Amino acid sequence: MKAVFVTEFGGVDKLQYDDLPVPEPVEGQALVRIHAIGVNFIDIYFRTGLYPAAPPVILGMEAAGVVEAVAPDVKSVKPGDRVAFGTVRGAYAEYAALPAWQLVPVPDEVDFQTAAGAMLQGMTAHYLTHSTYPLKQGDTCLVHAAAGGAGQWIVAAAKLRGARVIGTTSSAAKATVARQAGCDEVINYSEQQFDTEVRRLTEGRGVDVVYDSVGAATWERSLNSIKPRGMMVTFGNASGPVPPMAPLVLNQKGSLYLTRPKLGDYTSTRAELEWRASDILRWLKDGTLKLQIHKVYPLAEAGQAQTDLESRATTGKLILIP
Repeated sequence: MKAVFVTEFGGVDKLQYDDLPVPEPVEGQALVRIHAIGVNFIDIYFRTGLYPAAPPVILGMEAAGVVEAVAPDVKSVKPGDRVAFGTVRGAYAEYAALPAWQLVPVPDEVDFQTAAGAMLQGMTAHYLTHSTYPLKQGDTCLVHAAAGGAGQWIVAAAKLRGARVIGTTSSAAKATVARQAGCDEVINYSEQQFDTEVRRLTEGRGVDVVYDSVGAATWERSLNSIKPRGMMVTFGNASGPVPPMAPLVLNQKGSLYLTRPKLGDYTSTRAELEWRASDILRWLKDGTLKLQIHKVYPLAEAGQAQTDLESRATTGKLILIP
């Protein structure tokens, strides 16, 4: 089978597109023939070694496809089932042998590209808005990179929870996308200091929570944007990791809460995984939410897809096709 993997960490030049053996499903696993793959920043983190893994590392955390075979003990899925996943690595390939409990059924009404592109970012938006800081009517949240793939999901999920959403973007064109996603207010941080603007928009109060996937570049001003006893949720490093910080800073900024969550800890049981994935797929099926696909690439062009994602010039989801 063809796969994209790294044997040493670094830039996109370290990506290898080559043949690997088709894996055999062992106890508890199902073999999935992959039809579509979602591209995410976490793929880049594994490529560079920011997130450790023992090489060779097949990249990719989300995909959709059809079950090809199952281990004898697996009863939850069967050959021919349409499935998707977003919490286990190995998606950049024609086949993947995966724990069967981490596969979720895909309704016939949802195509493979949509299912693949919605799993990781959709469930991330779900846990951020439903569990990490459970938004409620009357809350105000700040969403960075609101025109990006994850940002649009968070905005949409926050609106479903009844929250007021302030988004940040880097251009007027992206601001339009963010408003279409549901933002009540959009700040172009290339033209305005977003923390000052947040205080103005909230009459000096600050927001209840910041959802920040950008990292180092937005860190300090994000803290400045939060109301006393509000929460800072840093869940990505698009501009680089956040530097070390003394806990006293949280006291000085207003007794703030700080968390650095990850999807795996919010989908660690089958019940929780099903809750999040079924909500996302139901919203897609009934049209409550829509996935914006920015571009589709062949798997062999995974390096270009990652380069485009890192450039932050994209709006919406990037998809690979084996």
